[in-house]
Amino acid sequence: MKTISAPCWHDLPKQPQLFVSSWNVNKLLYGALVLFILESVYFYVSLASAIGGSDIILILFWASCLLFSFSHVFMVMMDAWSRFQNYKRVKDHLFQHGFSTQIAKHYGGSKCQRMALLAAAKELGMAKKVKDYYDNIGIKWYYFVPEFMIRDPLFPFRKHFWSRTFMEKYYKPKFDYRLYQKLHMETERTQINQNVQI
Repeated sequence: MKTISAPCWHDLPKQPQLFVSSWNVNKLLYGALVLFILESVYFYVSLASAIGGSDIILILFWASCLLFSFSHVFMVMMDAWSRFQNYKRVKDHLFQHGFSTQIAKHYGGSKCQRMALLAAAKELGMAKKVKDYYDNIGIKWYYFVPEFMIRDPLFPFRKHFWSRTFMEKYYKPKFDYRLYQKLHMETERTQINQNVQI
């Protein structure tokens, strides 16, 4: 297992606001959320129109489309929640222990999990290491279909799929990176000023 040492506070890039991190982790899912909301509106209007015409086949068709898209609105939100918990957890892990191929492999199964890892790694100055690892094992940026869906077609019936994809428990970060970085910079400035005065 290849491990690269953890960074120090003075090594970190400027830490972004939480909403920026959330966007970087979940931008694909937020795009999907907007699409499913628009689809739901379209299917609802189509269903209402079909009900007026009383064609049972058409009503069932639009009702099933609406059910599919509307349920996916909530599934995408739960997926985004879970990926953000992954991001917070892996950021703490990377900061404490450094990059390892084992952690990259753990989060390599889906595009969304890789994005969570990459967002955390970028904020700690390790993005190149993560990208290089995935390049070396043949995972491309356009691999959107999760590996487990190909490997196990019965994944919707697996408890692990539902718990890991949609029901990650809340993770409270161990560090307030923005605050610690600010305090570290202020301490360094104070020390420099004291040295200048001496």
